[in-house]
Amino acid sequence: MKLTGSNQAGDAQTQVETADIAPEALTHRQAEFELTRLGGILAAANRAYHTLDAPEISDAEYDRLKRRNAQIEGLFPDLKSSDSVSDQVGGPLAEGFSKIRHEIRMLSLGNAFTDEDVDEFDTRIRKYLGLGDDAELTYTAEPKIDGLSLSLRYEAGHLVHAATRGDGEVGENVTANARMIASIPQVLENAPDVLEVRGEVYMSHADFEALNARQAETDGKSFANPRNAAAGSLRQLDAKITRSRPLEFFAYAWGAVSETLSDTQMGAIKRLQDLGFQTNPMTVLCHGTADLLAQYRQIEARRATLGYDIDGVVYKVNGLDLQKRLGFRSTTPRWAIAHKFAAELAWTRLEAIEIQVGRTGALSPVARLFPVTVGGVVVSNATLHNEDYIAGRDAKGNPIRDGKDIREGDWVQVYRAGDVIPKVADVDLSKRDPGAKPYQFPKTCPECGSEAVREPGDAVRRCIGGLICPAQAVEKLKYFVSRSAFDIEGLGAKQVEQFYKDGWIHEPADIFLLSEKYGSGLQQLKNREGWGEKSATNLFDAIDEKRRIPLNRLIFALGIRHVGESASQLLANHYGSWVEFSVAMDTATDIESPAWAELIGIDGVGEVMATSLTRTFAQEAERASIERLVGELEIEDAVRVDTTGSPVAGKTVVFTGTLEKMTRAEAKARAEALGAKVSSSVSAKTDLVVAGPGAGSKAKKASDLGVEIIDEDAWLALIADL
Repeated sequence: MKLTGSNQAGDAQTQVETADIAPEALTHRQAEFELTRLGGILAAANRAYHTLDAPEISDAEYDRLKRRNAQIEGLFPDLKSSDSVSDQVGGPLAEGFSKIRHEIRMLSLGNAFTDEDVDEFDTRIRKYLGLGDDAELTYTAEPKIDGLSLSLRYEAGHLVHAATRGDGEVGENVTANARMIASIPQVLENAPDVLEVRGEVYMSHADFEALNARQAETDGKSFANPRNAAAGSLRQLDAKITRSRPLEFFAYAWGAVSETLSDTQMGAIKRLQDLGFQTNPMTVLCHGTADLLAQYRQIEARRATLGYDIDGVVYKVNGLDLQKRLGFRSTTPRWAIAHKFAAELAWTRLEAIEIQVGRTGALSPVARLFPVTVGGVVVSNATLHNEDYIAGRDAKGNPIRDGKDIREGDWVQVYRAGDVIPKVADVDLSKRDPGAKPYQFPKTCPECGSEAVREPGDAVRRCIGGLICPAQAVEKLKYFVSRSAFDIEGLGAKQVEQFYKDGWIHEPADIFLLSEKYGSGLQQLKNREGWGEKSATNLFDAIDEKRRIPLNRLIFALGIRHVGESASQLLANHYGSWVEFSVAMDTATDIESPAWAELIGIDGVGEVMATSLTRTFAQEAERASIERLVGELEIEDAVRVDTTGSPVAGKTVVFTGTLEKMTRAEAKARAEALGAKVSSSVSAKTDLVVAGPGAGSKAKKASDLGVEIIDEDAWLALIADL
């Protein structure tokens, strides 16, 4: 979080006090102060070590503070700022590093934590590809290196630049440093004209120990672990420092290429090895999930003796043609997954159960724990999900934990999987106080006293206070200015809460009226404690800059329940403009209307999401608030993909019946990539129906409406070579 000036005396005292409070015991306001405090300390530490090479705090203390910062951001995601230290490694970029945009995004991987997760991964792949359980499907399995991701671009066989992952789209230019790593070739022979090689920079245990020994001899800084040492060494502003550090590089993937490396993942890895790259010798070909799990256990058993840090095993579909068909989700490939090593467990006492109220009014229970170390992190609180979870049952009433409920004072088992928010896994009834009483989940909101109701089919109890509930009103505003929404520089959660408390803003539109509503808004703001003329001017300028907003970000910023980033993009792509979208939502309130049929016909939009959308637009007060906001904005239409030459661009296509040469999911993904709108129902707006064997009512309706109907072969011929 950015510091905008000095705080009031009471606020400063709050900051000092928050340093001793466990992350999950912090209130929302305390969490804001603590993130500000930690951000200042860690930013100064980064600059002192990475830029000035003059560390001011110990590495252990730095790691502890950074872990604490990440924990708090995980518990309060709306408070995470766009320049959070959690997303930074090394020193400030402004003083040396330029940026490089990746030609092909560097995505992350989905995670698996159990054998069942791996089975489900294989099942999803087979279902998407239309493969039976007995069909041959091979995978590669390789150790997941715990290092720093790096992309190397070669042109005409010469290394031209190297970039860190960054945010996946833009990384830091660390070319000079990468040239200092011996296992990164500078020149390649017989390589494609363009080749982006991706992999992991790491430091072996032996080299790490030797480095720390040399550091100790020269009174230099000792490093906490190999990963931190590797990351900090690669991101030095002085490449000579990188040269002195024993870094290694494993290649395991590629980005842009002018010609294919192979027709399989295993073959491509072998090609990279032949070109001179170090690849992991434990990468093997597996036939089915039994082989995958056997390799996982073999690697896990050898983990301590590998000589470098790993935190799981990565599985990838071997056939590159299948990878292409499977494609990507918004942030992860469908054809790969990281099987993380088992979560670490610990037992401790549950001292209290507290209720937090979220943006949608959800009452979320949090377990306050006697502090215990789990996976190298001190855990003081854990999520309890909802009232059913506390009672020892799932949403359908089936028992979990053998039906054992959770009570204050219980001895509970805590686990952390994949460094996510800790959870309570089990209860030791032998240590339960005979006088412990079952926890009574509140039926009223602890923030505003309104009734808290649980709708049929919903696992969560919610406050019905709406905007009269300060927790909901403030959380909605914080969500509105969050990073994935409007992301207004200088207007974070702290400022939103203060402006709301002072009566300056009550709804999103008020943000864009701040200067106007308060006459000389600049004069009033710059005279407030913690603000000056420059910071006030910067804020108003930043607000004005965000008056122009892409359609998908606006939809997301409205905070409509069940409508996240992916759904917002889906809706924006389908309707194209705010006018089309808003008119459709108004009209779709009638579930008998064509607009409702079109809405639920969008692939990826179900009745639950559609109902949430139409209810929001049907509520008079909510709709008026949205219109006041829209009146202050210039909304950009959705950016259309380049579908030049596509015969189905802009057309609404329906697939029905059994497809024999591709799965329904694959057909839909292909159609959307060609600019078509894929619907699950036939209407007068449908342009084309692709009917396979067994097509029934949809084909008949299309015929009655005069919609063009073709079979699967005709569809494949239509999109051939595109």
